[in-house]
Amino acid sequence: MTEHSLWRFSRALHRALNERQLEDFAALIDDDVDWAIYGPIDMFPFLGARRGKAEVLEVCAQISNNVRVHRFERESIMLGVDSAASMMRYSLTALDSNKPISLRLALFAQFKDQRLTNMRILLDTFDLVEQALGNPIDLPRLARMKMAPLAQGH
Repeated sequence: MTEHSLWRFSRALHRALNERQLEDFAALIDDDVDWAIYGPIDMFPFLGARRGKAEVLEVCAQISNNVRVHRFERESIMLGVDSAASMMRYSLTALDSNKPISLRLALFAQFKDQRLTNMRILLDTFDLVEQALGNPIDLPRLARMKMAPLAQGH
């Protein structure tokens, strides 16, 4: 039995992010990869949709310039022949502030010929934004601010 593509991809991704070793990672990505990390793009410009190997490698370089991965654990995982889905928790450090970041995400990946062709990552953005801001978000206040224009007839 051969190793699932997700395991090779996962190891190479973490080496790319922490050690900036992009060669092994690049070999596991399809030239026309479709990649998206859904989250607050205004706060984290390396999030969002990308197409093609060059754009994905650039995103990985940007992420590695901003955070260091300390630990990750898979809460659950489902493997298909050429696909994988996983709920994960990451422990990161923001390099500019040395601030710890705890992140939860859902990853959905598709592979062809052992190379990544499609990846979607959904971040727990509420928790991430609170950590980045350094304080809790006041939801009742935020809701009042959004409702004020409606009350004024806008």
